[in-house]
Amino acid sequence: MADLSVKIGRLSLKNPVMTASGTFGYGLEFADFIPLDGLGGIIVKGTTLKPREGNDYPRMAETPQGMLNCVGLQNKGVDYFCEHIYPQIKDIDTNMIVNVSGSSPEDYAECAARIDALEKIPAIELNISCPNVKDGGMAFGVTCAGAESVVRAVRERYHKTLIVKLSPNVTNIAEIARACEAQGADSVSLINTLMGMAIDIEKRRTLLSINTGGLSGPAVKPVALRMVWQVAKVVKIPVVGLGGIMNAKDAIEFFMAGATAIEIGTANFIDPAVTIKVRDGINDWLDSHGCHSIMEVIGCLE
Repeated sequence: MADLSVKIGRLSLKNPVMTASGTFGYGLEFADFIPLDGLGGIIVKGTTLKPREGNDYPRMAETPQGMLNCVGLQNKGVDYFCEHIYPQIKDIDTNMIVNVSGSSPEDYAECAARIDALEKIPAIELNISCPNVKDGGMAFGVTCAGAESVVRAVRERYHKTLIVKLSPNVTNIAEIARACEAQGADSVSLINTLMGMAIDIEKRRTLLSINTGGLSGPAVKPVALRMVWQVAKVVKIPVVGLGGIMNAKDAIEFFMAGATAIEIGTANFIDPAVTIKVRDGINDWLDSHGCHSIMEVIGCLE
């Protein structure tokens, strides 16, 4: 067995496989399919300061090699999470990480502060890149100034590991990653979904209620790999890679591009046991190539 352990800031992961927010519920939904403690981390669905209803239906559509979604961060708010969800997940033996979103820097900071008080939540993933909400979300993640304003506000009130999730819908993702690093981010994760659209030509209308949505799945992997590679070259903090990872081969590509850990999202809808299969596949590849540790491959591109 190769050593699969990695570190993201002060966060120790037993292996580099995590779940992408919004694709794995609160983890409990997958307990019948996999041993949850076999993952390096579980990033739970997006959480906001106040409850959100999300967007109208339809809000998902299948596309070639991927899917579109415009769920819109539907959740019952951070207080509900703290009172009802946290007691159910706090004793799962892995890193339980909360994805945090908001409508203003102050909203993000207050939400993060309430989660900071939860002893067994060791990290948050700050979502400044969701393309499916009318206010907040991606609006902050597409400029350096916007990203800085949120990360700065959260860093002042959140004292554990802070991962910032970046939007690919930008001209220079490396600049935004550096801006987040400068304001105290412990890590950046990328990419969130790409903006997309699908049309029903018989009804002459779009397939999603708000016309556009976030594209995920294998179709986005080449873009995600390129952006992870670009960012890993210019920041000193760990990079978490995601976007179209369907198997261990995909994951290893991300490690070679510079990712310290990976997240699996859309693939969970196809195979609820995919995360464990990827973890085992990574180990098998390392063993077959004479590698004793995952660290031997991270950022190893010529």
